[in-house]
Amino acid sequence: MKKIMFCGGGSAGHVMPNIALAHELKGKFAIEYMGTAGIEYSVCRAEGIKFFAFSAPKLVRGKILKNLSIPSELKKSIREAENILLREKPDLLFCKGGYVSLPPALAAKKLKIPVMTHESDLSPGLANKIISHFSVLTLTSFSETAEKFRRGRYCGTPIRREAIKAGRARAMKMFGLNDRRTVLIFGGGSGSRAINEAVRIGIRNLCDRYNVVHVCGRGNKIDAKIAGYVQLEFISEIGAAYACADCAVARAGSNSVFELIYNAVPALFIPLENGATRGDQLKNAQYFERRGLCRILRENQLSPETLKEQIDALMNDGDIKKSLQNCNITRGNERIAAEIERAVLRGKVI
Repeated sequence: MKKIMFCGGGSAGHVMPNIALAHELKGKFAIEYMGTAGIEYSVCRAEGIKFFAFSAPKLVRGKILKNLSIPSELKKSIREAENILLREKPDLLFCKGGYVSLPPALAAKKLKIPVMTHESDLSPGLANKIISHFSVLTLTSFSETAEKFRRGRYCGTPIRREAIKAGRARAMKMFGLNDRRTVLIFGGGSGSRAINEAVRIGIRNLCDRYNVVHVCGRGNKIDAKIAGYVQLEFISEIGAAYACADCAVARAGSNSVFELIYNAVPALFIPLENGATRGDQLKNAQYFERRGLCRILRENQLSPETLKEQIDALMNDGDIKKSLQNCNITRGNERIAAEIERAVLRGKVI
């Protein structure tokens, strides 16, 4: 049986799409994963996917001194990845971008193992810019992004089955919610300090009118007994949360954006904006705002008051709800899996 090695990690945004694709390809190919001892390790362990660990240096934007050791660390990381690839001999390395993908991709290039990568964001990340020079294809979530790569191809974004809306009545019962309108609030896999703080200061005012399901991130729960307030560190059945939500508040990572729009949940995006980012979340959100599919609240304008004002406005925004119902966003799982299968079986792409 031919073998596919997935790589990518450091955040749920790089890991969960890979897992969604692994499910599509399971049974047709042997599936393995290489990454760091971060979230990718724990997710693969839970999924029963054979995992190989290596170290990977991360560029810290705006911190020159912290990046001085990257060249030597990268050489070590490439050697570690090369040893794994030599031992496992995959027929294709599939990368999800990000700093964890770069060492395996460079090692695969050296070993003449075909590489394919996927770019989730509207603006390409640094790792994928490098990998795209030798990858057989660079697949993209946004059609416009494909034009930025020499061998770019638009396929859409992988959306996991667990992120598809469940039945609303069952979901409301699961969370112990009454029949009031419900706001889902989350800030990514580790939560968001800025969003969490604004929610907690204003939570009583929000719960005067709405149910609030707040996914605050691991280790971020507080003691709060407020009627209608459901606080979770993490949620595996995110599709149930989407089913409850009359609107959502979230960061604007590609996975969150596409999942919410695919499920037609009106969303207020609060993009991560600071010196540690390249501005990808803001560009993702603005792309869909221009199409009337969401609202944006900039982080420097975030307060308990502006958060409630925007939630109230979103709840009553009929134009966004209509646009979402008419939107043609689809899951890219099958198209991406088909490209991977062609590359593995035929040794080329069509």
